[in-house]
Amino acid sequence: MPPGIPFIVGNEAAERFSFYGMKTILVIFMTQYLHTAAGGPDYMSETESREWMHLFVAGAYLVPVIGGIVADAFLGKYLTIILLSLVYCAGHLCLAFMDAPRSFLETTLEPRGWLLAGLLLIALGSGGIKPCVSAHVGDQFGQSNRHLLERVFGWFYFAINFGSFLSTLLTPWLLARAGPGWAFGVPGILMAIATLVFWLGRHRFVHVPPRGTAFFAETFSWEGLAAIARLAPLYLLVAVFWSLFDQSGGAWVQQAQQMNRTFLGVEWLESQIQAVNPLLVLAFIPLFSLVVYPALGRLFEPTPLRKILIGFTLAVVSFVIAAYAQRRIDTAAADFTQRIAPLTAAGGQGLDRPATLAALRTAGLNALADDVERAMESGGDPAAPLSAAGIVVTRDGERVRAAWPSVGWQLAAFVVITAAEILISITCLEFSYTQAPTHMKSLVMSVYLLSISLGNLFTAVVNAVMRDADGRSTLAGESYYWFFAACMAAATVMLVPVVWWYRPREYLQAEEAA
Repeated sequence: MPPGIPFIVGNEAAERFSFYGMKTILVIFMTQYLHTAAGGPDYMSETESREWMHLFVAGAYLVPVIGGIVADAFLGKYLTIILLSLVYCAGHLCLAFMDAPRSFLETTLEPRGWLLAGLLLIALGSGGIKPCVSAHVGDQFGQSNRHLLERVFGWFYFAINFGSFLSTLLTPWLLARAGPGWAFGVPGILMAIATLVFWLGRHRFVHVPPRGTAFFAETFSWEGLAAIARLAPLYLLVAVFWSLFDQSGGAWVQQAQQMNRTFLGVEWLESQIQAVNPLLVLAFIPLFSLVVYPALGRLFEPTPLRKILIGFTLAVVSFVIAAYAQRRIDTAAADFTQRIAPLTAAGGQGLDRPATLAALRTAGLNALADDVERAMESGGDPAAPLSAAGIVVTRDGERVRAAWPSVGWQLAAFVVITAAEILISITCLEFSYTQAPTHMKSLVMSVYLLSISLGNLFTAVVNAVMRDADGRSTLAGESYYWFFAACMAAATVMLVPVVWWYRPREYLQAEEAA
């Protein structure tokens, strides 16, 4: 194995801890913890927070196009990664400032301003280095050790999910126990460590020099344009998968708020449920390599495009499960509404208002608690936000809770969509590298990552278009999940001719087209 690989894999584990750590708590922070500089609530609605989160991810995967050009044409991959990692660290620092003392905030930016600045810098830093790191892995290999490339991309993806698993468990706990400063600060510290680890490997790497202005002539040559044109239909369809997959950090987190999250004897925070995805990836990588792919090989040749097609089918199934889970949630909410109707009548006179509000805030449902409080103060009916929360306390001290469905339904959806991720994401990483001409590896990787941006942009647009004047989605309940399942089913059908017609052509470093 090339000597620089441990430094790249170690860097990736720490960097992914930092990215997924802040992304894991982003929606919960925006809907439950965001305040003004004066200390008043500045919470976003669920729909608005999903829109912000998906726009951030879209930006983080749009910037790779710029990072790929800078690396391949001007600075080289190593220097591009080092410089943009410093920008990345600055973004985490901005997020930590949201929890700064009030005197500091009142003389600088509002927390929402620090949030925007932090997300912009992290999108620039994370997105800029992303195509360079994965292409830098491939640069360490030639024809003589080509057989190790699939294994090392598996290790690379293992490092991504090892870091993601730890951060998905830790950062929600930090947010609940220590506040946003530490919850966003610890991922920033890990990003600084990632930068240091990568710098330590500087003398162990194979460094492919930038091509200078020749890069543009080669990229816009017939060979370069043909390579991108062959891959473009695949990437456009893969974008639909990412539209679904990245909702595990948005819509699925909000869905988990209305589920019974007791599992293995522990009541998990809603944003911690995502940790099952990287944990499953760690288990599935060797399982697929040693068991699933050999088993498929006895039936047909599991080419990269065939693996992706199977992954598309599984993605549809995962959102069908999520839609069914949401149907059970909606049924439980309707039943709960009927149960509390006598309590909420006449302005909620049957409720112990202080105890109910305290119970909501203890459960972390701050935005819903504010909605209930406003309804009570105005003499309105608090039934709607109380039904969404599923908690009330009566005058005689009885605590009434909704019969939310088990989080096991969402865990089942995670199992299926993680299997789809293994088949699609790891396969696309390796396939994109081998299909890219030698002088434009980072650029082609960035074009693949652009599919993730397009998928998240699509989700953000759907949430923006479907948002009503009150900030809530008109595509509500299980209809939301059925809509995306239908989009994925259409993409699966359209992928079939791509699998049939595509003719692979491999390129590796230090040699011409194989």
